[in-house]
Amino acid sequence: MNYDIIALDVDGTLLTDDHVLTPAVRDAVREAAARGAEIVLCTGRGPSNTLPVLEELGLSGTIITHNGAATVDAARREVIHQFGFTANEIAQFRNYCLLGGHHFDLNTAFELMIEGMTPGAEAMYSRYKVGPIWRDAAAALPDGLVKFTVFGEQSEIDCIEADWKKWSAGLQYIRSGDYFIDVQNRQASKAAALEQLALARKVNPSRIMAIGNYYNDVGMLTFAGLGIAVANSPEAVKAAANVIALSNEEDGVAHALRSYAW
Repeated sequence: MNYDIIALDVDGTLLTDDHVLTPAVRDAVREAAARGAEIVLCTGRGPSNTLPVLEELGLSGTIITHNGAATVDAARREVIHQFGFTANEIAQFRNYCLLGGHHFDLNTAFELMIEGMTPGAEAMYSRYKVGPIWRDAAAALPDGLVKFTVFGEQSEIDCIEADWKKWSAGLQYIRSGDYFIDVQNRQASKAAALEQLALARKVNPSRIMAIGNYYNDVGMLTFAGLGIAVANSPEAVKAAANVIALSNEEDGVAHALRSYAW
């Protein structure tokens, strides 16, 4: 193997646009693992809907979830490390969404909570196989929050992002898809979590391959010794990568692994 750790984004990279793991991609990832690479899913998803993907691959190990805010031991279902935020820190974002009628969810490492639902959001949770937990909007926010996500049509999310650019809030936000913005601790990123894992494993970044497709993947693509963007990535993401692979609809992860991993 040319790499000891292979970090894989999930949606838009490992899976097709219909959230399908194709046999070609599954087999290539399994072969990389059999050859000795540690496969690490690095995703904006939470553990609850990342673990089934890992199980479909026939693997276990460590997963980096919530865009790096929560690193989880998949076998033990335990949080190894997380970057959180407080109710006060998220208040400005939450109030904005409540006043504007924008759908949002609140995430601890293992729970996804909502205070309202729209038909579009209901369909989205169904696609991602997530069962949200309803909470009372008047109740105090729980401890251990790691991610606040706003969801809507692309034009709606574009407007929200433009508004938030005018703020000087302490938390960071990042576009994790055309229809999502994630708000998190400023230290949280896929790159930071991957760096922590590499230090724990005593793996030099030059021995890490990362494959992704969106803006929340840029940090890990530049941190890894080989950063690969699939062809369906925005141009800015491609510019951050060392190599461009085939798209997620063309078994791009399988193409990348068979071309560069061994």
